[in-house]
Amino acid sequence: MHVRATLLALVVSALPIFFTGCNACVSRPASPDQMRQETAAATAQLKDNAKAVAQGIREGLTRPSPDQPVDLNTASKAQLMSLPGMDDSSAERVIAGRPYSTEHQLLERRVLSREEYNKIADSITVKK
Repeated sequence: MHVRATLLALVVSALPIFFTGCNACVSRPASPDQMRQETAAATAQLKDNAKAVAQGIREGLTRPSPDQPVDLNTASKAQLMSLPGMDDSSAERVIAGRPYSTEHQLLERRVLSREEYNKIADSITVKK
């Protein structure tokens, strides 16, 4: 439902792009070819904006909320790196060590140090 509302808002916000070209038509007559070119340019811009909105919606739907723990078995590298103290190499080690049956396997398998683990312990989970 939110996706439809967002896309509708995008389309409505893009309407002035089309009407800007038409306002120019009122002040000076435009040839059909010129009107076609202006409409094509406005449509291309709307298409690019719609792609960006769709990508943002997709990312927002898959991103865990801040109060929701990150699943070690399914989190992306970016999601892992959003955890406190987690850097690029630590995130890669977590991903390489998958699958996990418990959070403590990060320590048992020496994927993370105790210090690194303590920073993220409250923010991670393993869903089965």
